Amino acid sequence: MPRTRNRVASRRRRKKILRMAKGYWGGRSKIYTVAKHAVEKGLQYAYRDRRKRKQQFRRLWISRINAAARLNGTTYGRLMHALDKAGISLNRKALADLAMHDPAAFTRVVQVANDV
Repeated sequence: MPRTRNRVASRRRRKKILRMAKGYWGGRSKIYTVAKHAVEKGLQYAYRDRRKRKQQFRRLWISRINAAARLNGTTYGRLMHALDKAGISLNRKALADLAMHDPAAFTRVVQVANDV
């Protein structure tokens, strides 16, 4: 009995990789073996960086809160401690948004936190 090959599945598997490598430079988008390595590495970076993105946003929010807090005569650490003591539970994303888009409201939050 002759050996059978599932050419439909093989072609589909290869085309899938080459489609994912579309836009890569040179052989990385045309040669299957090279494209396969490039795509695998790209997927690893994507997986890692989906988690990294969350860290980067938190760092950005903290920078913005600190800058706005210093304009109001305090620091990030002191502000967060005062908010905790005052029982104000605003997350960093919301605080950073206030600091950027509504400085008056942020100033009021700082005053309320420091009064307690």
